[in-house]
Amino acid sequence: MCAFRVLQFNMQFGQIWDDAYPDHAPVRLDLTVAEILSHNADIVLLQEVERANPGGEQTEPPPNYTALRAALTGFDSYFSYPRADPRELPFGIGLAIFSKTPLRGGNRCDIPSPPVEFDFFGEKKTPTDRLLINAETTIDGHDLQIFNTHLLAFFMLKSSSEVHNSQRELIAQRLRASTGPTLLGGDFNVSKHHSLVRQFNGVGYRSVQTKEITWRRRPYVLDHVFYNRHLRPVRHMVKSTPASDHHVLVADFEFADPKKGRSANPLSSESQPGLHA
Repeated sequence: MCAFRVLQFNMQFGQIWDDAYPDHAPVRLDLTVAEILSHNADIVLLQEVERANPGGEQTEPPPNYTALRAALTGFDSYFSYPRADPRELPFGIGLAIFSKTPLRGGNRCDIPSPPVEFDFFGEKKTPTDRLLINAETTIDGHDLQIFNTHLLAFFMLKSSSEVHNSQRELIAQRLRASTGPTLLGGDFNVSKHHSLVRQFNGVGYRSVQTKEITWRRRPYVLDHVFYNRHLRPVRHMVKSTPASDHHVLVADFEFADPKKGRSANPLSSESQPGLHA
């Protein structure tokens, strides 16, 4: 059986973890690169690749993605910012897929956020939209559809994605539409993650792990790799790292069906271009 390794990592734009002053820790992109390379993954899914600028201005070319692309030799890649928005707060934005096998059909899909008001240092704010990206690759003759997302942290707005379920439902619709071997990684920002797992189970996808905490700031399982019936998980690992406030999730898979075939691209009719390597 053909096996491949997936690395899921919210890299927090390269900001390392400091127990005493986590919000003021330095950016060390070299540690991000070292962490990624240490796992010898075939597919790397990254969230918060860049740090948002004041006023929502998006730097082109994206500096961290450009540096990662130079450091991760032998990988093809696809990157996209979310929709530019002057309301953007100074946190991590941007998604990337890296693959040792060539990527094709890279697409992006904006995920609207509901107008839930929250306080940010005494100012009333509403959240910006989120993002889903996807691309396809072929591993030893098997086509594989790859999704990557980073959803809104409703729990930080004193609400929940159980109440505001539209982002999760949009993702579920895309998963349902993908008929071949498919995986979805990301930071789903769901504090009560079992409801998310049940929802995606309902459209034929399972998470490789639901027990180990993946975030340093609170004891939540925020990061997942979901897979459908065409893939078989072999092993997985959650590893703490000083390179981010999120832990790394690594999962090895086999293709369950030895037959070859192309899968439909479920975003092709609504997609917009991002950046390829």
